Amino acid sequence: MFTIYQWIFLGGFAICLISCLIQFFKVILSGLPKDFSHPLGKTLPAIFYSFTGAMSPTKKETAYLHLPTYMAGIIFHVGTFLGFFYLIILFFNIQLPEWLDYSSAIFLIISAICGLSILIKRMLVSKLRNLSNPDDYISNILVTGFHILLAATILNNQILAVLLIYSTLLFLYLPIGKLRHTIYFFTSRIHLGFFYGWRGVWPIRKHNI
Repeated sequence: MFTIYQWIFLGGFAICLISCLIQFFKVILSGLPKDFSHPLGKTLPAIFYSFTGAMSPTKKETAYLHLPTYMAGIIFHVGTFLGFFYLIILFFNIQLPEWLDYSSAIFLIISAICGLSILIKRMLVSKLRNLSNPDDYISNILVTGFHILLAATILNNQILAVLLIYSTLLFLYLPIGKLRHTIYFFTSRIHLGFFYGWRGVWPIRKHNI
C-alpha cells in the first residue's frame, strides 16, 4: 500500500506528465517549418547532427567561450537525470548496493554545487543578471534543492516523505516555468536541424568551414 505522500507525489507527477505531453504534441502536430526556398541539403542527417556534433562545445560559441560554466551545466543536468532515476528507486524502495548509493549521493552533492555556482554567476555577472527573470532563479533553486534533498534521502531514507512532497512541487512547476525546456529541447533541435539542413549548412563539412 502506498502512503499518503506517495499518492500526492503520483498525483503531481500525473499532472506534470499530462501537461508536458499536451505541450509536446501541440508542437509535433504543428509539423515541420514550411520552407519555400530551394533545398540545398538533406534534413535528416542535419537533424541527427543537431543532436550530436552541433552540441559539441567546439561548435557552440556560448560553450567554448565559457567552458567551466558549460561543464558545470553538463554535470548539473547529469545529476538531474540521475536524480529522476533515484527518485524511482526510492519510491519503490528498491535496494541497490551500498557503494552505488554513496557514490550517487556524492555525485548529487557535486552536481548541486555546480547548480549553485551557475546561480551565483547569474547573480554576479551583470550581463546575465540583466537578462534574467524570477523564473531563472526559481528553476535553478528548485532543481539544486532537489539534488541536495535527494542526496540526503539516499543517505537517510527517513526523510523520504519530505523528498516526495518537494518533488511534487518540482513536477507541478516544471510545465509552467523555464524547466519545460525539457520538452522543447527536442523539438527545437529538430527545427534547427531542418532549417540548417535545408540550406546545406549542417552537417558541417570541410567546405563549410
